[in-house]
Order: sequence, then structure tokens, then C-alpha cells
Amino acid sequence: MNTPLQCRFCSNPLTHTFCDLGMSPLSNSYVPLDRARQMEPFYPLHAWVCEQCWLVQLESFESPQHIFGDYAYFSSFSDSWLAHARQYASKMRDRLGLGAQSQVTEIASNDGYLLQYFVEAGIPVLGIEPAANVAKAAEARGVRSRVEFFGAALGAALRDEGLAADLLVGNNVFAHVPDINDFAAGFALALKAEGVLTLEFPHLLNLVEQHQFDTIYHEHFSYLSLVTARRILERHGLRVFDVEELPTHGGSLRLFACRQDARRWTVQPSVEALAARERAAGLESLPTYLAFAESVKETKRGILSFLIEARRAGKRICGYGAPAKGNTLLNYCGVGTDFIEFTVDRNPVKQDTLLPGSRIPVLAPEALIEARPDLVLILPWNLRDEVIAQLPQVHAWGGRFVVPIPRPTVL
Repeated sequence: MNTPLQCRFCSNPLTHTFCDLGMSPLSNSYVPLDRARQMEPFYPLHAWVCEQCWLVQLESFESPQHIFGDYAYFSSFSDSWLAHARQYASKMRDRLGLGAQSQVTEIASNDGYLLQYFVEAGIPVLGIEPAANVAKAAEARGVRSRVEFFGAALGAALRDEGLAADLLVGNNVFAHVPDINDFAAGFALALKAEGVLTLEFPHLLNLVEQHQFDTIYHEHFSYLSLVTARRILERHGLRVFDVEELPTHGGSLRLFACRQDARRWTVQPSVEALAARERAAGLESLPTYLAFAESVKETKRGILSFLIEARRAGKRICGYGAPAKGNTLLNYCGVGTDFIEFTVDRNPVKQDTLLPGSRIPVLAPEALIEARPDLVLILPWNLRDEVIAQLPQVHAWGGRFVVPIPRPTVL
């Protein structure tokens, strides 16, 4: 008999399935054309929920070094994400009074998409980025970067080197770490006494209510609510004092936290208000999680029914984007070139490759304009407004856009 998995936060045995998406490759493991005839590894994509702390999580199969050591995701290829970063930098400069004597550090700083705006304001920055190829792009933007994985050891090292942060940033990284306790322990070590930590991550409540099963993939080890994230941070000496709800990534949270002994920051009413809303929505009740699995199956049936009907009607379908979430959707639904001829992406690192699992070709955006398909399936559906604005030609030739989540919708 197999030994039950244990929760990565509280070590409680995991016995309840949140969502089983079958076998899937790593969602950012794009296949070079010269390896098109080679096998690729598939792993169980099975999300569990801990009924003690309510952390939704995946089992770890590959190390972070393997997944993130050479990464294909560059944040700066999204105009809306750059605008989001610029607004955040301006807001935090004003709220925290940041200046030339301050220290801003970002964990998983990617290609410098965010820290570049602090550099422009003359504020010292440091990016912590494990992917050397991505950190190189950040350095080219003038963003000082260290190619390392963050955790308690690095947090202590930064403190000892005089690099404790006035602002410590973690955008879409808290869910990406298998050892969430070591990661959280590093936060308090890397903060100044009155420093502020902000974390952004997709909100579990939106995932459940909007059937966003495609945001589940191997690079995302955890799926977080405010209640669970607060519990994790409190264990490691941090206090959540404010929270904002954001539209990014289909609905995200931005948590503000400080050390437990910080005096400058008082807990805002927004924290308990959202915690109460999560409890009312059932995020501390097992039936809520168990019901999600059936809703995912129905979402899959709806997507396949739409694609089958469109292809039988003679419609040509191409994709836009090659995001990780798109690879989860395509592999779980069993969609390949029998439905989607190709997809396009602005990121040259992804162009002239094949999507993992589905083996759908990834081309430059010009290929979409040349092909003039009837339907364009927007795989990064969270960026649908940006995509539609970039491609007015589609409606001009009579084509339509389609977003697949929470149900296929023609725009």
C-alpha cells in the first residue's frame, strides 16, 4: 500500500483530490524542432487539498533547478503586465517613501520587467532570479541580479551583507516553490525591521469559481487563498496587514506583510473582510474542493464540444499565445493539430518550437495574419483585451476570437 503524500506546509497526510488532470508534460518544456521525433516525459498532474490547512498542492516530480534553470517565460512580452509593474512601482514609492537610500529586492525578478521602474527612479535594486538566461536580460536593463534560488539561507546572507530590504517583492513566485516553509522563512530574514513584503499570486477563490483548471501545472506547486497564505507567513514571523484584489492572471491577490514586531504597519479591515468572504465561499470546507473535480470535467466537455462543432462546420482554428496554462488545457482536453493548426507567440524563445504534449507548432504572430483563420483561440485568456487590441485585422477579415475559460465564448 502506498504511503499517503504529506502536505508541504503542515505535513498532514493528503487524501483528498482537488483535481486530477491526468498525465502531462512540464508546461514550459517547449520542444525544439530537431527533437520533434523524440519522447518527452509526462507526469501526473494531480492536485490535492489538505483538510487541515487548506493548501491546494501538487506532488513534486522535478526539481526547481530542472524546471527553472533555463526558463522560456519572459515577463516583458506582455504590454499589460509591464503597465501593471509600472503602476505598482509608482504606488510603492509613494506608500513607503522609497528613495536613494532604500533597498528594493525582488524574488524571481525575471527579465527586470518590474525593477527597471525603480532603477529609473534612482532606487537601488537587486533581482534574485534562478534562470541565468532570463537574469541576463535583466542585467541588460540595468537591473543588478543574482542567479540563485531564494530561501532561508539566501535571506540570511542578504541580511548579513547589508542588503536587507525596505521592500521585498514576490510576484507570482510563492506558488512556484516546493519547500514553501524554507521560502517563507527567508522573507523575515531578508526584511528590515520595518520593511514590507508584497506577494502576488492567483487567488484560489477565482480558480474555483471560474473553473480555471488550466492554471494548474507542474511549475505551480501550490494554489493559495488569503487564509492559507496568512497562516504560512504567520508561522515564519510575518504579519499580513493589507490585501488587494487584482485582475491579473484571472484574479490575483496582493498581500502586504511585515515582521511581527514591526510598529509602522497596522492591520487593515481589508484583511478580515476577505478572509470572511473566503470562509463564506467554502474555502475552509471540504465539499467545496471535492466538487471542483466534476466542474472541471464539464468544462472539458464544453471546450471539446465547441471545437468539434467548429471543425465539422469547416472552420479553421489557430491559437494565440503559448502560455503554460494553454499547455495544461490542450493536454487535458486532448487537443492537437487535429483542432488547432498552429499557435503564435511574441516571445522569440518560444517561436519555431512545438508545444509540449500536443506538439502544436509555435510561430511568429505574422503567421496568424497570413493564415487568416476563422477562429483565434486565445490561450492566455487573462490577456484577452490586450490580444484583441493587438490584432484588429482578425475582425477585419471576418474572423472571431474565442476564450476557453470558464466556458468557450466567441468575441
